[in-house]
Amino acid sequence: MNNILESKSYDFALRIVKLSRYLQEEKKEFILSKQILRSGTSIGALVAESQYAQSKPDFISKLHISIKEANETKYWLCLLKDSFYINDKMYDSLNPDLIELIKILTTSIKTAKENNA
Repeated sequence: MNNILESKSYDFALRIVKLSRYLQEEKKEFILSKQILRSGTSIGALVAESQYAQSKPDFISKLHISIKEANETKYWLCLLKDSFYINDKMYDSLNPDLIELIKILTTSIKTAKENNA
């Protein structure tokens, strides 16, 4: 991986894949597991896609969509915890990494906008 955002979003996606597998195999939960799998892996996919953006505005747009996916992932993560599909320990393991990704994405967008001005 070329940069910290790419690396962290990829590592987070791997953890989401494992969470989805756990939910399907151990909890027999298929709907929420697919939702968090889609949004949680989209964060890194969009970051990877942004590396080959056609322009600076395209780059910024892809990172904006990535933040939206991260916020959706946060929603699913909270819902899984509050519905007792995952315990507090699992939530507390994933949530800080998600918050860190959102902060890095926010900073990256801000920097890209300043450099584009």
